[in-house]
Amino acid sequence: MLKKLSDTIYYLPNQNDKERPTLGLICGEQYSLLIDAGNSTKHAEIFVKEIEKLDVPPIKYLVITHAHWDHFLGMSEINATIIVNRETNRRLQQWQTFSFDDQSLQHYVNSNEMSDFCRKIIQEDIPERDRFTVRSPDIIFENSLVIDLGNKICHLEQIASTHTDDSTIVYIADEKVIFLGDSAYGTTTNSLYHFKQSLLLPMIKDIQKYDAKWFLLGHESICDVEEMDTYWRELILASEAVLTDSMQISIDNFTIANEREPNDNEKFFIQAFVNDRILQMRNDS
Repeated sequence: MLKKLSDTIYYLPNQNDKERPTLGLICGEQYSLLIDAGNSTKHAEIFVKEIEKLDVPPIKYLVITHAHWDHFLGMSEINATIIVNRETNRRLQQWQTFSFDDQSLQHYVNSNEMSDFCRKIIQEDIPERDRFTVRSPDIIFENSLVIDLGNKICHLEQIASTHTDDSTIVYIADEKVIFLGDSAYGTTTNSLYHFKQSLLLPMIKDIQKYDAKWFLLGHESICDVEEMDTYWRELILASEAVLTDSMQISIDNFTIANEREPNDNEKFFIQAFVNDRILQMRNDS
């Protein structure tokens, strides 16, 4: 069910058990804009049917925040002008070469081009896969783009991100609302979950320059300023403690610097930054 944040902003909450991220609806006086298309045609269909229950302007635009499958595989169900940044478009081009029969999907899993969970969702939630294709975007932007929905301005920007190099955020100034997609998360490389330490502060700077009160995230749905400030603070303290690839030394550094032991969130973040150091060492060797 759609959640109402304001008279002009709604969101479909995430469902982590099904790898369904938060989807957004922004309504202007003339048009509406959607943020992300969901992880399958079924997910997108649920979203569209919920929107049809509302008295809102027609959907004109669909912004894809980044080219991870759970955010774009529902595109074919949405009749809208698709907007992506240039790097997202480049990554979508690989998916446009894919076939979606069972044998092909298993091949992509075996070759690490697709996760097994993605394969499962495609098989369960995308019917008529023999005709399924990933649509090409209609508008490809560099760095930033402003969309006017009619007395409702949406600012799109590609930002530095610890999650992926193609992250787009969407800011609605008059509502002080920002859709972050998955940009504030870490990522998994060679089975190690890590935060890209070098990108942490640039990412936080890119996000905090916007005067936001509400933050919509891909897999937490919604956070207020206090919750986000806590998240940033814990990430920064964890990052500052990690100077080597040793978990124990990093925890000791944290304890000395902060005169307390890290909490569970901070321990998780410390491990993620240690993993980043490990991956960097592997790349350098």
